[in-house]
Amino acid sequence: MRTDLVAVPVIITDSNGRRLSGLKLEDFQVSDDEGLARIDYFAAGTDRVALLFALDASGSAREILVQQREAAGALFSKFGHGSRVAVLHFGEFVRLTVPFTSNSEAAEQSFNTPGKETKGTAIFDGAAAAVRSFDGSGGFSTERRIVILMSDGLDTLSSTRPADVVAAARARGVSFYVIHFQLFTPRDGRLAPRPPSKGFRELAEQTGGRYFKFGDARLALNPNARYDLAPVFQAIDEDLRGQYVLGFYPRQAARDAKAHRITVNLLKREYRKFKVLQLKSEYTLKD
Repeated sequence: MRTDLVAVPVIITDSNGRRLSGLKLEDFQVSDDEGLARIDYFAAGTDRVALLFALDASGSAREILVQQREAAGALFSKFGHGSRVAVLHFGEFVRLTVPFTSNSEAAEQSFNTPGKETKGTAIFDGAAAAVRSFDGSGGFSTERRIVILMSDGLDTLSSTRPADVVAAARARGVSFYVIHFQLFTPRDGRLAPRPPSKGFRELAEQTGGRYFKFGDARLALNPNARYDLAPVFQAIDEDLRGQYVLGFYPRQAARDAKAHRITVNLLKREYRKFKVLQLKSEYTLKD
């Protein structure tokens, strides 16, 4: 059995940026340097998802995260039986708390991990570790790889550049869904939101995911505030259902250890006005 299937995650959007669901295999065309390729695998939606929760372990975000345990489990339960989940915590240090598993209960419980006093937060180091966690973790080449990163957005310790995280994610077909818990600071007699570190939002926007801002000044002033991310998780679920994975087997000539470009197009004339976003644009094979 051949094991060199090249899987290409694809998102189709209309002129307003809305994801389009309901497309079929015959609507797509795939080619590489050698010409047109036969599509040997096609999947739509969330039949097989590898989902990693990257959680900010610093004090500012921990209490919010504890409240999201059940909502996170409910999101994972909507995915197909071949799906997997993992949890990573980051603060001053980065730790893969729960390696990839089909046991959603273990992932849910890890949301209750006690917080620790830290000297800062290494968001981009954590994001880079999240991407690397998919390497050698098992699973299938055709699964959708998703990181849901939840943080206040203030990075003070990372040695990793945001651009390097984006490049690594795109090379592995990983999309970031970033949930930004806004922090506020007094300014001119009122509370104003603090902007996140440069590159935080781009983790989502440049990897085919989405960026969500959560919280307001009213909640920030209430020490007993209850946060509910269920609507955000529902939006992520709906977003994933508008995505596709196309797979093809390259020709023998492609086994030259060189990078080969991949191009995905829509065939029907009425679909050509839509935008095709490929989360993987090249592949490399060795003989």
